[in-house]
Amino acid sequence: MTINKENLIIIMSDEHQGNALECLGHPFVKTPNLDKLAENGVIFSNAYTSCPICVPARASFATGLPVHKNRLWDNAMPYYGQIPSWGHRLQSRNISVESIGKLHYRSQEDDDGFDKKHIPMMVVNGVGMVWGSIRRENERKKVYRNERMLGNYIGPGNSKYTEYDEAVVLKTIEWLEKRNNSTESEPWCLYVGLVAPHFPLVVPQKYFDMYPRETLPDIKLDPNKGYKMHPWIAKQNEIRNSNNQFKDEIEKWAAISAYFGLCTFLDDNIGKIMQALKDNGFMDNTNIIYTSDHGDNVGVRGLWGKSNFYEESCSIPLILSGPKLEKDICKTPVTLMDVSETITDHFSCPSPNKGPGETLYKILKNKYDDKRIAFSEYHASSSISGAYMIRKGKWKYIYYVGFDPELFDLEQDPEEMIDLSQIDEYKDILNELKSDLYEICDPEEMNKQAFIDQDKMIEAYGGIEAAGKLGASGATPPPK
Repeated sequence: MTINKENLIIIMSDEHQGNALECLGHPFVKTPNLDKLAENGVIFSNAYTSCPICVPARASFATGLPVHKNRLWDNAMPYYGQIPSWGHRLQSRNISVESIGKLHYRSQEDDDGFDKKHIPMMVVNGVGMVWGSIRRENERKKVYRNERMLGNYIGPGNSKYTEYDEAVVLKTIEWLEKRNNSTESEPWCLYVGLVAPHFPLVVPQKYFDMYPRETLPDIKLDPNKGYKMHPWIAKQNEIRNSNNQFKDEIEKWAAISAYFGLCTFLDDNIGKIMQALKDNGFMDNTNIIYTSDHGDNVGVRGLWGKSNFYEESCSIPLILSGPKLEKDICKTPVTLMDVSETITDHFSCPSPNKGPGETLYKILKNKYDDKRIAFSEYHASSSISGAYMIRKGKWKYIYYVGFDPELFDLEQDPEEMIDLSQIDEYKDILNELKSDLYEICDPEEMNKQAFIDQDKMIEAYGGIEAAGKLGASGATPPPK
């Protein structure tokens, strides 16, 4: 089914866990507006990022290509239009396409596929987090930064991020009102980028109070209670161990309350956008895609932020809603590359780059394709080697260059408590998934290529010492 007469609005948040939706049965998160959105459309319950960190994930979303095809490996290699995007394809058909809010591309001045970019958040100074590209174990300690990634303050209040999201929502409402009052009648595409629930973990008091400590479940797989991290994860985490940087246990639990408070703050902002769509007469002729660039560990396994392939980090929410769509849940694994294909298909435009993605309109017809593969990869901050993820049917396979893999049965073990990779009876499925990975790419060769490209960039900035000084220590600051 191809829909090309309806408008399309894409709302992308930042760092929203895939299962942190009330409509998916989350035990305590409150997301009434996203639940309402899902009432008029399809939830893709097994959706994944292309890379569990912002900049390469968003580049993959733009082009519809995996990270190793874009060769934009990390947060210092932003998209700037160097590969055609879905936006470029829409522009080639004279379809109005604009953005409001966070893009995390390179610069306002770049031709990256938008007619106009309103209050965009880009990487810092068009450069990004260069120090995070220094990943070798004997080099990364030279550029170690002791500043706390999650921010100096955690708890109730306002931050530049909550203020920015409020500005993005206000600009979106103004945009919809202006469009409603214009004489233009052709379909349009609008991208809206919100930053919540990305850290800093600061949220207005009323949202913080929705998640008091006594209502929160115990931390799953807590290293303080005997859990042992996978060696690759342990190596990654030793550089910036956020779990050891809290002032005390009270602050750690405040971080969890703030994260889920930010999920509800985000939900309220989406509710305001939905109300503006309704007030301006667009609900009956507009499809809505809601998703996020990746998730957040929120303390599980002693981890914070993203950057790994456990469900909390790499699974994302994905809802496709519209006046002609019926309520449903599609369990087929999908990624941000499929979202890219959906945008061009919606307007009957050609694929951005003939990548591995398929339009969600086609995928939703088959509620569960247990042979379809969702693929993700990581070559960015703190990782001493590349890592790759395949989701196929009920299986989650994680391949670490130079380390043992992990294998999970997500039907029997959705919380990923038991790694099956070292059990003899799972050797056949392990070999099958490894073969699937090698059909997508050679993981060792791509690992080498990532280091080659990053080394070249680091050298261009003057070497490790100079490059190590470039980039924000934590959250990218919003525009003034």
